[in-house]
Amino acid sequence: MKPNILIGIDMGSSSLKALALEAGSGRSIALSRMPLPHDRLPGGGCEVSATAIRAALTRVLRDVAHQLGERVAEVRAIGCTGHGAGLYALDVRNELVGGRAVASTDQRADARARSLSLGHGEALFADVGCRPWPGQPTVIAAELLGIDAVQRGAVHRLLFAKDYLGFLLTGEIATDASDASTAGLVSIATGTWSQAAFDASGIADLGPHAFGPLVPSGEVIGRLRPSEAALCSLPAGIPVAMGAIDLLASMTAICAERREGGVRAVSVFGTWCVNAVIGPVIEPKPDVAAVVNFGREDKRLYMENSPSSMANIAWLAGVLGLPDSRAVVDLAMSVPLGAGGLRFLPFVNGGGGVTAGFVGLKSHHTRGDMARAVVDAVAALHARHTARLAACGLHVSASTVLGGGASDTRLVRLLASFLGHPVERCADDETGARGAAIYAAMSQGIDHAERGSALLAPCDTVEPDGAQARAHADFNAGFNELIDTMSPVFSHLAGGAK
Repeated sequence: MKPNILIGIDMGSSSLKALALEAGSGRSIALSRMPLPHDRLPGGGCEVSATAIRAALTRVLRDVAHQLGERVAEVRAIGCTGHGAGLYALDVRNELVGGRAVASTDQRADARARSLSLGHGEALFADVGCRPWPGQPTVIAAELLGIDAVQRGAVHRLLFAKDYLGFLLTGEIATDASDASTAGLVSIATGTWSQAAFDASGIADLGPHAFGPLVPSGEVIGRLRPSEAALCSLPAGIPVAMGAIDLLASMTAICAERREGGVRAVSVFGTWCVNAVIGPVIEPKPDVAAVVNFGREDKRLYMENSPSSMANIAWLAGVLGLPDSRAVVDLAMSVPLGAGGLRFLPFVNGGGGVTAGFVGLKSHHTRGDMARAVVDAVAALHARHTARLAACGLHVSASTVLGGGASDTRLVRLLASFLGHPVERCADDETGARGAAIYAAMSQGIDHAERGSALLAPCDTVEPDGAQARAHADFNAGFNELIDTMSPVFSHLAGGAK
């Protein structure tokens, strides 16, 4: 029997998952997920141990193999995706420096990023499509490991999350344009590494060699090593394909680029507040958070992001002693829109000098009001970012909601109400892994025409709350005014932070 099973692996900001699909039907036949425990450190640090990553990868693949049973012999290829940026630095032994990886939500390099932005921000935006930000691997490396880290041999190679998985599986080091460009290291015009971006970090002797070659998504980078195969109970020699950053993998899983109805915006209710569209090359570059060259000459990925979306709700769950984010939304929905005048600035993971906080808090406000303020703000921030994309000439005509928060219809309806139109949602939180499996399919010559829509993730439509259209529009306008008004305060507080 011809091998017919594809495996996609997705390392997110909070968990690692593996999904097995039938290539012909697109049916999910095995799924495993394992949390990735992150350590919160003084100064805004956020790290995960190499041991935890290694254990999670082995566990989910072994679990998938167990679920497949005798069909494990049918596995045709593996693809990987993962969250962008952060720091996966290898030493001369090709082990994570200090036995740790650093998450993209780490805030310890915030002051360095702001300083770099003041000196190099405009020039870098013109070259690589984004200004310096705290989660970039080069910025984190300079802050935590020192500008002489390469010279003294403390850092040998730099990887992205998905590429670290690929390295563990195959022993090969490579990356793709989507991760490299999102991290601000690729010239938008040429699609090649930008030495100016490496130089701006201040790390001596750092260059493209640290990341390995740029390989197109959907090409084989290596094969599953016998030692890994034994650990994971999979056959040795399975081809492992280059993937893409998780956002692009998820957009691939819903075929966002080729959907009818014009430009489709994607909002990801995940740890990060991610909002993006794939559109034509626009010159001059629109003033968005990032313009990404993901390997297509005629297309760009345009992004408006903030470091925290569902992270705000998860934070409040911990503060209030609630079991999970859904419980926060339950509590929030017991209170009317607007929380009696209480507002929240949804930036618990900071970034660019911004901070979170309640505004208008009074003695009569309750836990329910606090929950409502946080939930309202999370949805309103996604709407704000989507509106910014539309205002830059991208002519957004439809939206799809992805990520863990998409499983909660109430959150999706709130976003639809702020946007003022129906939105599509993919309630399946495995879109990243599904996208990775599609890259695995591409590596085996299973093209779009062959698979049709079989491998795509299912979506449904959520309508806005028409009865409160005016209330949502008013809240949205007030929220945007609040963010704009607070910007000078953010800058003042960030400038005085020690």
